[in-house]
Amino acid sequence: MNQKNPKIFSFFAGAGFLDLGFEKAGFSVVFVNEIHKPFLESYIHSRLKLGNPAPIYGYHHDGINEYLNGEKSKILKNNVQELKKTDIVGFIGGPPCPDFSIGGKNKGRDGKHGILSDVYADLIIKMMPHFFVFENVKGLWRTKKHKIYYDELKSKLFKSGFILTERLINSIEYGVPQDRERIILIGFHKDFLKQFNKKMPDFGSYLGDFPWKSQIKYDKDKVFSIDWPKKSNFKEGEPLDIPKGVISELTVQYWFDKNQVENHPNRLDFFQARAGLSKMKLIEEGDDSKKSYKRLHRWRYSPTACYGNNEVHLHPYYARRLTVSEALALQSLPKEFEIPKEISLTNKFKMIGNGVPFLAAHGVAISILNFINGFKNG
Repeated sequence: MNQKNPKIFSFFAGAGFLDLGFEKAGFSVVFVNEIHKPFLESYIHSRLKLGNPAPIYGYHHDGINEYLNGEKSKILKNNVQELKKTDIVGFIGGPPCPDFSIGGKNKGRDGKHGILSDVYADLIIKMMPHFFVFENVKGLWRTKKHKIYYDELKSKLFKSGFILTERLINSIEYGVPQDRERIILIGFHKDFLKQFNKKMPDFGSYLGDFPWKSQIKYDKDKVFSIDWPKKSNFKEGEPLDIPKGVISELTVQYWFDKNQVENHPNRLDFFQARAGLSKMKLIEEGDDSKKSYKRLHRWRYSPTACYGNNEVHLHPYYARRLTVSEALALQSLPKEFEIPKEISLTNKFKMIGNGVPFLAAHGVAISILNFINGFKNG
């Protein structure tokens, strides 16, 4: 069985941030599913620009529930089972999360998006990949009624043979300039683990030796204990020296420079101010205390990149909203990553805000790969 390049079936793929992290770690994406056409078009465009090969089983513009029954289910099952004979096969995906988000609709399992987590779990159980990755918001873990549902999902997966491991990660731990927490749930089928004489947990459903911390670059508690700059007077275009003691690689300005955002193809993509221009000029650099009209600080990390529900993020030292190129940089994407011009601004910012930061995805992917490749030495 090929352990060098495990094969990935991607669901709820969005613009492909999670997938790209896995590919850069050494996985091969063979199947892509995304129901929102502009997101899928952006995914395809970015792969062409990055020179990545098309998935061998294609791009699929349809809902994930269509794979539970019928002809599409049979085709997917055949592809998964045939590939499992020679390769390690994994499913990755982050079902839409507004129904579990603390700042979202909070309808939970009953929401039209909330039920998709159940569908994803059912699909994993039906298709039986060697492993899976489930990504979602922290509200699924921390809100009581959502956690009951989440525990039921995990129980169902465990009863179907998957040994689990989970962590509430913060993207800043992986070098992303953003305070962004997400649940990462990973499961390996016990039959797959037994093939490599991997020791099963002594009790319960959890792996105790998954190397979660192996790819952590920064201790989040130490990062947040740093005396980061709070607020600075907003004077458009004024220079500001970096304070002593901060970690430059975790600052907004570092990533703007690293990704050369002013030369990026999406540099002119931003919402033009109308009535709010005068308000923008009154907000200090670094004042992100309100729900909307958060002004980032150039020498600090960003709050969670969330551009929906009227949450407006302002450039540190210009009287405007962030550009698409700047938002992509805050998601730690390679500077070569771009979104097609013809995609609407609303869709551009939505897909960026929904995406898993590239470096976080890459770190999780390498941890999985190290765990798999460590079987030989286990």
